[in-house]
Amino acid sequence: MTSGERRLAERLEDKLDEDYLLWFDVPVGPKQSHPDFVVLHPRRGVLILETKDWRLETIQKATREYWEILPGGQVKVVINPLAQARHCAIQVVQALERDRQLVQPSGSHQGKLAFPWGYGVVFTRITRKQFEAAGLDQAIEPRLVICSDEMPESVDPEAFQQRLWNMFAHAFGNKALSVPQIDRVRWILFPEVRVPQQAALFDDQDEQSELPDVMRVMDLQQEQLARSLGEGHRVIHGVAGSGKTMILGYRAEYLARANTSGKPILVLCFNEPLAVKLHAQFEARGLADRVHARHFHKWCRQQLVAYGQPIPPQGKTMFDEMVDGVIRAVDRRQIPSGQYQAILIDEGHDFRPEWLKLITQMVDPATNSLLVLYDDAQSIYERRKARQFSFKSVGIQAQGRTTILKINYRNTRQILQVAHRVAADLLTPEDKDDDGIPLLRPVSCGRDGEAPLILRLPSPGEELDKIAEFLQASHQQGYAWADMAVLCRDYATLDACSAALRKRRLPHRVRKAAGDFNPGEDTIKIMTMRVSKGLEFPVVAIPGVGQMPSPKEDPAEAARVLYVAATRATHRLVMTICGDSELARRLAS
Repeated sequence: MTSGERRLAERLEDKLDEDYLLWFDVPVGPKQSHPDFVVLHPRRGVLILETKDWRLETIQKATREYWEILPGGQVKVVINPLAQARHCAIQVVQALERDRQLVQPSGSHQGKLAFPWGYGVVFTRITRKQFEAAGLDQAIEPRLVICSDEMPESVDPEAFQQRLWNMFAHAFGNKALSVPQIDRVRWILFPEVRVPQQAALFDDQDEQSELPDVMRVMDLQQEQLARSLGEGHRVIHGVAGSGKTMILGYRAEYLARANTSGKPILVLCFNEPLAVKLHAQFEARGLADRVHARHFHKWCRQQLVAYGQPIPPQGKTMFDEMVDGVIRAVDRRQIPSGQYQAILIDEGHDFRPEWLKLITQMVDPATNSLLVLYDDAQSIYERRKARQFSFKSVGIQAQGRTTILKINYRNTRQILQVAHRVAADLLTPEDKDDDGIPLLRPVSCGRDGEAPLILRLPSPGEELDKIAEFLQASHQQGYAWADMAVLCRDYATLDACSAALRKRRLPHRVRKAAGDFNPGEDTIKIMTMRVSKGLEFPVVAIPGVGQMPSPKEDPAEAARVLYVAATRATHRLVMTICGDSELARRLAS
């Protein structure tokens, strides 16, 4: 911001009530025009403000069409700032008038915007007396201007607001915009805040295409966070389904399009299926050459190959040896550090301290751009055994740069209640380390849906038959095969489930190893609960709950794994039980 823009931003923030929404320098509408400020109020409407830091002596000539100014001693002809604001406002109005839910349905103004709109200019270095004495009031109508002496820190809030709303030509009564209408305004004006559908992270909307009846957008905290991450190290703690991966996608695309360094952006995940899904989405956006989405161990192997380092032999310790090989090669400078303009880590709760320490060295020091997404409640890989460390100890500068997202948007209230039954005692706030990493209990967004089915059955075979029947019925009710997943506790259950689906001739793919997951294929996905982390499906089936935990399994870890699996479902969830395990008793309580 310029000093004048900053001063106006401070006044807008301090003098307007909490129900105003403000955006600064954000491109709006299909044509991505750049107004300085957009102000939205449920009762007042939408206002576009153009800000000018010109001094009076800078202005040589002013007409209703153009102005001559002297920035740095050279004459420059520019459009009248009011015409500039009006142009942006008209683009905004035309975009909003395409939505039948935002226009007047009948009467003499049928099809016109159903709420007021206006535009104006703020001169941050010209007083009202100077404005009038110089005859600028002949070029811009005085009520459409706020001058520097009308926005001091001591200005009365009501007087300041009245000057803003004098800029409106018309008022349409006292009917307020509803929350869904405000979300529709945000969806149309700011495409990047749209909640992604399955096809892509960011759905483009053709200007001539029909607008959807339901428009899902980031909530205001998510939008503010996505827009204001800035440079440096950032950590986002968020519950399952709070939109962490969506914000990661937004951030990666923003950085890729603004990238001038020539270095790629790296997105790292622990789980291979999530990395495959993200890669496919970045590829669909034409960003795969600039945004590299990898699961961590594949990235380590690629580093060893690229820089001629030995690859460990197959075996139980192969993955650990690959990581150690990269760490040693970086220490010896055989693998260069600072390779990436930015690094974004999804599932940061599953990364070991030494992995995080390695990754921080891979960020270009010139940008120092690192984003870590974290949810300790979903930590299912050795968290309880060896994760007592601070971000500071691994080189992540997180102090004062941490945001918490508590609202779960993925799951219906009913699904979340069942997940809480499984893991309620695990979701209690407690400090884990010097960073105070919290265990967050998700807050439901209040979306209702079908109650999850919890079915007790006599045998494991009947569990899988019932699941196959449930999936077939869901398909007949309109769900695509690709909308469905069966999440299993072990590999033996994967095979038995595949046989049950094959018996009914239901299309499916079993994910046992890297490369077995194809998110774009119209098949039921069968995978272990552990590798489902980071994914979501409208319909999820979970067999074998009655056998959890197994005799050698830690009960808390089993509960955490089942919690992760249950929160993959966005609409329908079925869990089958044969047996009387601890987790089965929790679900029955």
